[in-house]
Amino acid sequence: MNRTLITLIFMSLMAAIAISSCSTNQTESAQGEWITGTEQEKLSLIEDHLGGFGRTMMEVGYRYTELYWAGQDENWLYAAYQLEEMEEALENGFERRPARAASAETFMQNSLPRMMEATQENNRDRFHDVFQSFTLQCNMCHALEEVAFIAIKEPQVRASSVRF
Repeated sequence: MNRTLITLIFMSLMAAIAISSCSTNQTESAQGEWITGTEQEKLSLIEDHLGGFGRTMMEVGYRYTELYWAGQDENWLYAAYQLEEMEEALENGFERRPARAASAETFMQNSLPRMMEATQENNRDRFHDVFQSFTLQCNMCHALEEVAFIAIKEPQVRASSVRF
């Protein structure tokens, strides 16, 4: 009998603690070292730092170059990794700038998967052929976005220290 009573008291105390912690109204706003202000001001600051699609394209450009050299080195796992990271960067960019997604639909639905298939074939010549088409599709997207002056070409200089 005592054990039942102790169990009931313990469960009642636990329920009271849970209810108490759920009902407290936390009005204190977290502040960082440089991310300060109202909730809206902090969100605006973070959005400014994330940037629009330009930052996405900077990452995609880096990954495009690494993809090219991975194919030249026949480092197929690294090439596949760069494509996965490129796809993620683009998807994140489309969340920030949904209007950009329509222009990139063919690239996302056709070019990326074809390039991934080429990396899985472990054939440098096939990779090179598909990479040329991949590059043309990059430029097509730029033309659709009215930034055709951003012309993409196969990399000529290797800046990365990644080698296979």
